[in-house]
Amino acid sequence: MRLPSLFRRTPFRLTLLFLALFATAAAAVLAWVYVASANEARLRAEEAVRTEVTTLTGIYDARGFDALNMAVIDRTLTRDNFLYLLIDAEGNRVTGSLNVSPIQDYEGGTVWHTFPMTDTLPDGRVVRPQSRGVQMTLRGGEQLFVGQSLGDTEAYLGRLTQALWGAMGIVVLLGLIGGLLVSRNLERAMGRLNRTVLAVQDGDLKARVAVRGSGDELDELGQGLNGMLDRLEASMASIRHAGDAIAHDLRSPLTRMRAKLEVALIDAEAGKVSGPEALELALSEADDLLKTFNTVLAIARLQAAAGSGRIPDAKRFDAADLAADLAELYEPAGEDKGLEFSAEIERGLEIMANRPFLTQALANIIDNAIKYTPEGGAVKLRARRRSSGEIEFSVTDTGPGVPEEDRERVIERFVRLDNSRTEPGSGLGLALVGAVMEAHNGRIQLDEGPGVYNGHGPGLRVALVLAAAP
Repeated sequence: MRLPSLFRRTPFRLTLLFLALFATAAAAVLAWVYVASANEARLRAEEAVRTEVTTLTGIYDARGFDALNMAVIDRTLTRDNFLYLLIDAEGNRVTGSLNVSPIQDYEGGTVWHTFPMTDTLPDGRVVRPQSRGVQMTLRGGEQLFVGQSLGDTEAYLGRLTQALWGAMGIVVLLGLIGGLLVSRNLERAMGRLNRTVLAVQDGDLKARVAVRGSGDELDELGQGLNGMLDRLEASMASIRHAGDAIAHDLRSPLTRMRAKLEVALIDAEAGKVSGPEALELALSEADDLLKTFNTVLAIARLQAAAGSGRIPDAKRFDAADLAADLAELYEPAGEDKGLEFSAEIERGLEIMANRPFLTQALANIIDNAIKYTPEGGAVKLRARRRSSGEIEFSVTDTGPGVPEEDRERVIERFVRLDNSRTEPGSGLGLALVGAVMEAHNGRIQLDEGPGVYNGHGPGLRVALVLAAAP
């Protein structure tokens, strides 16, 4: 027959194990107490008997056998816990509380002996407590036996044993009750965890474990499970969002591509363009579409990484090297457009980051600065350590800038301002930069540039702020 779940719980089994160990230890202690007490009682009885023997032999040595006989008679009448027997030289009983010696085959000398003594209690019960005594031969050939009953000690030990067994029974009972309560509470707590896990298995990613606030291990487990579910929900939401975004965001490029291909087909049929030219246009549109698709996927991946709280493929490197490489790469492009391109880079800017993603983000900012800054303007790349200890990349240009009310909006996907619609692009550059910063637990800041420069301005300053590597 299968036991109820409460009795199969580990806490209840541990309680039973603890009680078994406690009962064994208590029984061992009880046995030791009994043996030690019995031994102590025997030693005390022997000491009392020795004292009594010394007193009686002293009377015998000083005043003779008759005085000893009178002393034994007096003690027999007045001392109930002592046992006496006086035997003359011929071996006949003279006086005492015993009729015969408990030591059989006595051959003389001083002999100690433990024996049971039958006695009747006031309530009529017959008992046989142990007694301890000594028999000795006097110088005249007489024999003296003196003993003491251990009945009082045995009664005390009996009461002590009953008390200890009763206390152990109470402890075992209370331990069982405590084990049942602990098992029931743990079963309830684990039931909450199991219900949450089953709900998540059924597809309810909103299910969470109720944390009691006690700060124990179950609360820590519940908090850890809730944190894991939060990340799982964020990851699933990011995946759904990525799918929705790809379906939504690529609708317009696909529509535009179809329209251009349709126009190219009409122009080819009318003889305005040749077949190869129409195919080149189709390939160009397909390349732009693939670029947009890859960018949307990259943004979705970065947003998923931000939801998990971990930087994807992070490595430690010097941000100054990255800034120097990009400055060397884009300086010729700036000069080709007639721009003054400069760089100001501090050394020793250690960070933990995904270098390819961070390179793409910084390249997007520099590319935008060069693209939108008119000829004769200036672009400056800077990498430095802030007073707060954070690492900052900044790109400052003297282009038309971004109005303050649009600076948050331009980071969104497919957002293009009116002054940039004449330039090629999909509106995903700054959106990718924002996603990179979000995945790196950093931030992007857009501020006004240096003002008017050679008749152009007010410019724009874009800063990427990251935490320094520990």
